[in-house]
Amino acid sequence: MQNRIEYILFILLSFLFKLIGLTNARKFAKLMGAFFYYIIPIRKKTVYENLKIAFPNFDEKKINQVALGSYISFSVALVEILYMPWMTRRELENAVLFLNRDLILEKHKENKGVILLSAHFGNWEYIAASGGCQLNVPFSVIVKSQRNTLVDNWINKMRTRWTNKVIFLGVSIRYIYKEMLDKNIVAMVADQRGPREGIRVNFFGRPTAIYQGPAMLALKTGAPILYGIAVRQTDAIYKVEMVEIDRSNLPDDDSEKVIEISQRHMAHLEKLIREHPEQWLWHHKIWKY
Repeated sequence: MQNRIEYILFILLSFLFKLIGLTNARKFAKLMGAFFYYIIPIRKKTVYENLKIAFPNFDEKKINQVALGSYISFSVALVEILYMPWMTRRELENAVLFLNRDLILEKHKENKGVILLSAHFGNWEYIAASGGCQLNVPFSVIVKSQRNTLVDNWINKMRTRWTNKVIFLGVSIRYIYKEMLDKNIVAMVADQRGPREGIRVNFFGRPTAIYQGPAMLALKTGAPILYGIAVRQTDAIYKVEMVEIDRSNLPDDDSEKVIEISQRHMAHLEKLIREHPEQWLWHHKIWKY
């Protein structure tokens, strides 16, 4: 029953945003973000703890400012995702400006496949959806199943509406390798805390566990790793600059190579977060252990 109620609410909000239009929906999102920050502060303690670790030089006023901005940024992204089923292909293409999208095509033509990494930053769903449409090349998007299967099905239908397909996290790694061997673009977010027994990298000067999958996949297949973040602009357009993660001068040991590549892509994410701290999702316990 809970799943059905949540799903109905999800659909009603999506229809509401269609009726009021995306511009007004974004205004609503800002109010919603402030509401959750001040009235129902979900994971607010975690947000504050993370910000104090990442930015020890920030005073209380600055931390509050970034924390509020993060709630609003996530709310805007959520509203935009709910509105996506009503967007035309042209609208979706115009929602994201890839500053160097030819880099994706260039790497794709090397016939090694491409690993496209992103993070819970700005609007992460827009990157793969808009990118696939703009390039007219399908992205194989690795996703995690949601607890609510009704909502999960709705989201995945939205993700695959145009060019892309989804691969569920937890399927046999052989299936993902096959995607690479078929020279496909495999896209995933790569900023979540990894397992306790996983590898450690430095993130904002503190060790954190992360998933080693992207680095291992790159080493096994020879595919390049491209990192792209959708940075929200004042005009509500997102800008993405693709960056290839450097793979030169790696250690000789394979396990050390995995750690070094992982460290490099997390260092790139840290750089972008420092530039736009309010656009990253600070709500998960990235430094839990």
